[in-house]
Amino acid sequence: MKNHGRPQAIGPIATPDPFVRQSFDDARKAVAALRSLYARNTEFLRDSFAALAAGSDSNRRYRAFYPEISVTTSSYTQVDSRQSYGHMPTPGHYSTTITQPDLFATYLIEQLDLIMRNHGVPVVVSESETPIPLHFAFQEGTYVDGAAAGNIKRPIRDLFDVPDLDGTDDQIANGTYEAPVGRPRPLAQFTAQRVDYSLHRLQHYTATSPNHFQNFVLFTNYQFYIDEFCARARDLIANGDTGYAEFVEPGNIIIRRGEQRPAAGVTTARLPQMPAYHLKRPDYAGITMVNIGVGPANAKTITDHIAVLRPHAWLMLGHCAGLRDTQALGDYVLAHAYMREDHVLDDDLPLWVPLPALAEIQVALEEAVAEVTGLSGYDLKRVMRTGTVASIDNRNWELRDRRGPIQRLSQSRAIALDMESATIAANGFRFRVPYGTLLCVSDKPLHGELKLPGMATEFYKRQVAQHLTIGIRTMEKLADMPLERLHSRKLRTFSETAFQ
Repeated sequence: MKNHGRPQAIGPIATPDPFVRQSFDDARKAVAALRSLYARNTEFLRDSFAALAAGSDSNRRYRAFYPEISVTTSSYTQVDSRQSYGHMPTPGHYSTTITQPDLFATYLIEQLDLIMRNHGVPVVVSESETPIPLHFAFQEGTYVDGAAAGNIKRPIRDLFDVPDLDGTDDQIANGTYEAPVGRPRPLAQFTAQRVDYSLHRLQHYTATSPNHFQNFVLFTNYQFYIDEFCARARDLIANGDTGYAEFVEPGNIIIRRGEQRPAAGVTTARLPQMPAYHLKRPDYAGITMVNIGVGPANAKTITDHIAVLRPHAWLMLGHCAGLRDTQALGDYVLAHAYMREDHVLDDDLPLWVPLPALAEIQVALEEAVAEVTGLSGYDLKRVMRTGTVASIDNRNWELRDRRGPIQRLSQSRAIALDMESATIAANGFRFRVPYGTLLCVSDKPLHGELKLPGMATEFYKRQVAQHLTIGIRTMEKLADMPLERLHSRKLRTFSETAFQ
């Protein structure tokens, strides 16, 4: 019998040179240090992997750490009570790990500048104790040849750190995290590894780079809306003087301002599960639109991941079942409350938690409806109704005993039913992302009023165009609003993270 022998023991862990902690009273310089440290440490992991793939000694373990930023305050500093973020709730030591500082540079500068201004303290950049998984060290678009990886004689997990799902969770965002005694309290809702996990998922689900996502996000459950958005976006970009700089489609196909043909990207062989389209403005102030398809599972999945980008608002635009006799096909529903029968967030956000309507979002939506339809005041009630929207996880609920669902819908005073809106609102509440919903009644199943063949085509052509115009106009209104006004204090817990 052939004796393969035992593998040699793994030698000392190889790491980059130690990083000396640095203190900053300038946010831009602090972020520059984060970028330099992150670039150095990820390059070390990539170079080590390449050397092993080329046949170098594989009896060492290679490790590099995420950058960390920390702040210490010893005073109960009184800050502007109107602000919903940018300050620590009590004296103490706070920290967070950082990834992809190039992507988050503008965001990080804003957050650190607010903390310095509100507390008068410096921030410290250092290496954390959290290793960077090899998978997250590769640059976007990197292709790792399977044959090269096969040259490595040991399992990858013996030589490099890999994603640790045990330490990748939403306890901070859910408000259930308790810092161990003597350890820093969290400065941000998401750890670096949680962010990296979502950035990779976004690329997979939407076939666009996370770098293209804008701070104002529209979700829809119909391709009709995407088709209209693409046509509108191409016109705005070709026009050249609308304030929008680029339009990006799946495959990272980029059309630049004043042009009509793509300047970059590759057409995808097939659309991804939840394709995303980005009408870009400087500083991420444009609009992203995602077709999430049907169902609360998709709605939760995509908002779980987009949340790490810290958008300023997201809205649901889609179709719904009208539940009242007084509604007509094509009427709008502005959600003021939600009945959650989707169940996908029950473990993260208990059903007893109310989801408040956010005045800033509601006013912008109502103003946009009035401007686009030409109606106002009491006349606006002809085409729009406000009230409770119910979201359910069973698309064919009508085929079961309907007495239970109908009774609950009636007792809740629901005016519309869909499968996504409450999920998107609940995750907005959970992740402190301002949220809203404007739906369009496309059928009335309780009253036997369905679209006949031929009616559907005309309905979609007319109503989708108007509905999307309202959504875009709403987002432009929100983008023009000061951030300190847009981000509501309603979404913040008793002991909140300083980062938005």
